[in-house]
Amino acid sequence: MSKTEGYDQEKKNLLESGVVGMFTGKTYFIAGHARLPQGMAARSIFDTLTITVEADAKYHVILEASCTLATDHGRDFIGQLLRGCSLQDGIEDLSRRIMDFYQGKAQNALVAALRDLHNQYLLYIQK
Repeated sequence: MSKTEGYDQEKKNLLESGVVGMFTGKTYFIAGHARLPQGMAARSIFDTLTITVEADAKYHVILEASCTLATDHGRDFIGQLLRGCSLQDGIEDLSRRIMDFYQGKAQNALVAALRDLHNQYLLYIQK
């Protein structure tokens, strides 16, 4: 059974049990940070860009992802790029997705925040 199939079965079980939307201890939350480049709209609000993810504790699949880009559309797009990927697989594929599909000024900051997030993940799993 693949990680995604295992996660899909877990999600189905949670949906059937009626506990979706309630914290069950089967997920964890991690954040990564990076400095924003000059000239960005988000820079007037934040000096750093943050990516946050909620991941499944068993397969480390990203369930939800967000970031501090200035627009809802940008935040939603980054969430779509990251959702469904496993942190166990490293960040090469995730970084490539950002480099290939996000063509904005924050591209390098997003990749740097993703690297920081993955470092936080590695610390988390060593506990």
